[in-house]
Order: sequence, then structure tokens, then C-alpha cells
Amino acid sequence: MNTATLYRQYIACLNARDLDRLGDFVDEEVDYNGRRIGLSGYRAMLEGNYRDIPDLRFSIQLMVTDATSVAARLNFDCTPTGRFLDLDIGGRRVSFSENVFYQYVDGRIRSVWSVIDKAAIEAQL
Repeated sequence: MNTATLYRQYIACLNARDLDRLGDFVDEEVDYNGRRIGLSGYRAMLEGNYRDIPDLRFSIQLMVTDATSVAARLNFDCTPTGRFLDLDIGGRRVSFSENVFYQYVDGRIRSVWSVIDKAAIEAQL
């Protein structure tokens, strides 16, 4: 299966909040922004995101792929319940993007590099 298809299935899994299937898409030894967090750490991160942002939904705006990599720009329009990225959101609706790069090994995400547009959120507060 090609990385574009795998990535779309991964995003569908996240939006369905079907974290029991996360291991179908994410490697047991996954790195996040240069730090090995493993599948359990990755799952815990997502669970925290869902708890802190109850209406979180991942929307692909742009995706570029090759045989082992995905580069994506994800859009979010959501309502964090408290602090988010060290900003006091306090239940206000915000829109922002994330630029994220994934490296696949054997059909699963092994490395993730993520940058969230914090300035876009600050401009809305």
C-alpha cells in the first residue's frame, strides 16, 4: 500500500478516535520531534489531545508523499478547554495549522516532526 493511502487511513483512525488500531499505523518505536516516545507514549499524547480538545478533528489541507515519507499541512478548527501550547485558550474556538513530516518504515510511522502555527492562535486571542 502506498504512503498516501496509509496516511489517509491513519488520519481516519485519529478522527474516529480508534486508538486501539493506532499500532496498525504507528511503529512500536516511534520518535516524535527527535525523541523516542514509543507507541504507548504516542497514544498517551493523543489521549491528552482528545481530553484537552474535545472537538479535535484532523483535516488534511496539503499532502506530499514519496515511497517512505509524508509531508502534510493539517488544519484545525477547535475549542481547547484550557491551556494549549502554553496559551490560555479558555474554551475559545481557534483555527490553526500544523506542518508535519512522517517517515515510514515497513508501512508504519517511525518518525514524526511537527510544528504548530502558534502565532496564528496568538493572533486570535
